[in-house]
Amino acid sequence: MIDLRTLREDPDRLRASQRARGEDDSVVDTLLDLDERRRSALTSFESLRAEQKSMGKSVSKAQGEEKAALLQRAKDLASQVKAAEAEAEKLGAELDGVLQTVPNIVEEGAPAGGEDDYVVLETHGEPRKFDFEPKDHLALGEALGAIDMERGAKVSGARFFFLKGVGARLQLGLLNMAMQQAIEAGFTPMITPVLVKPETMQGTGFHVAHDKEIYRLPDDDLYLVGTSEVSLAGYHAQEIVGGDELPLRYAGWSSCFRREAGSYGKDTRGIIRVHQFDKVEMFSYVRPEDAHEEHLRLLAWEKEMLAKIEVPYRIIDTAAGDLGMSAARKFDCEAWIPTQGRYRELTSTSNCTEFQARRLAVRYRDKDGKPQHLATLNGTLATTRWIVAILENHQQADGSVVVPAALRPYVGLDVLEPPK
Repeated sequence: MIDLRTLREDPDRLRASQRARGEDDSVVDTLLDLDERRRSALTSFESLRAEQKSMGKSVSKAQGEEKAALLQRAKDLASQVKAAEAEAEKLGAELDGVLQTVPNIVEEGAPAGGEDDYVVLETHGEPRKFDFEPKDHLALGEALGAIDMERGAKVSGARFFFLKGVGARLQLGLLNMAMQQAIEAGFTPMITPVLVKPETMQGTGFHVAHDKEIYRLPDDDLYLVGTSEVSLAGYHAQEIVGGDELPLRYAGWSSCFRREAGSYGKDTRGIIRVHQFDKVEMFSYVRPEDAHEEHLRLLAWEKEMLAKIEVPYRIIDTAAGDLGMSAARKFDCEAWIPTQGRYRELTSTSNCTEFQARRLAVRYRDKDGKPQHLATLNGTLATTRWIVAILENHQQADGSVVVPAALRPYVGLDVLEPPK
């Protein structure tokens, strides 16, 4: 959540961030008003409480009528203290409720605007010129015996699928290659829970009561994660880590679940937009002053992975209005999809600054031993959707698909061929 001290010292920064996101900036005045009233109520409570303590000493020394008057005053004070405390708590809860709805402050330099206002930062590789009519990933996957959408729908419904044979081998190889790269870069490998408590989901920056993308198990009050970022963000919740332990870097492997409630009619063919997929996610805990550089490191690791699958891609700086609630800045890596004639997102990396750490109470001790909130960042290293780009970009005229050289040791095949 937003740092109240930053809000008081520089409210225009949050106003500008809200406008860049396309959000209402009047919430700044609401927050400032609630904050001032809460602090005033706290001051009143503390003053009355101090008087109450002092009164207790006076009562013990007084006698007769004086004592009776003091006892009556003490009784009145007790009522006032209780009322002042209740008012401070009510305003604190109201302030916290509004704070929970305010997204992170956008990092300086991020483009303003909505989904189409991104800025292309880099382009790598040239789209391949085919001397035959390329097939899309589903036609290729079905011919290879790699993807079975029909039985996925039979078993589970629309937007579910089976990966089988070379399809399963391709995904396992891809994710194992991603995890190996993460380990070599110093990340701790993690197999994470896919069910989390509401406070973990809420703390990561999701509106559990209103987000239509999240699967919920109401009987257990648990939520299925859409990314292992959620589990990893909650891993150190309510903890104070040692400053000498930073940076802490984890690579989480999990299945991920998204309802895709707002995507009716979009990407209904194939495995681009589905309800369940697997992913390897990088997650970093760092000092706030190190967050910007860590963000660039995560992007560099994503580029290293993309180079291994040998597909054309570009990097975009996502516009403020298209950022998630927790992100102050986000870079997307988009691969060229030949049959669509456009780039599609494969990975993203977000700098969430101290936003998630404040909500989840994750802190570290600075050089003076004082607890401070740290920064969290995340970045996708590989996911099921990468299969789309690999199949389409490396297909051959006979329907086979050449496995990128770096991936071959993990898949155990040089070429994916239709079953005979």
